[in-house]
Amino acid sequence: MRKTLLLFGFLAVTACHRGPLPFGELSVQEVAQRRTQPDVFVFDNNTPDRFKRGHVPGAKWVSPSRVSASDLPADKNATLIFYCANPH
Repeated sequence: MRKTLLLFGFLAVTACHRGPLPFGELSVQEVAQRRTQPDVFVFDNNTPDRFKRGHVPGAKWVSPSRVSASDLPADKNATLIFYCANPH
């Protein structure tokens, strides 16, 4: 059985936009296409055990309750994609 991951992404403020874009959903295929781009970062918000059992290649684990600015890239124009297995 294939598990569906909820994938959320957003873009930080850029010169081309008047503010941050709203949060949205990305399909597994969209994340697969974007994750290898240099300005895209993928973050796993599952439990550490779930992360160890398997995660999106290249994803970095971050605690959803303890994520801090130091966990994120310095590039404010980067695309950040967060995901977890929680259906809510």
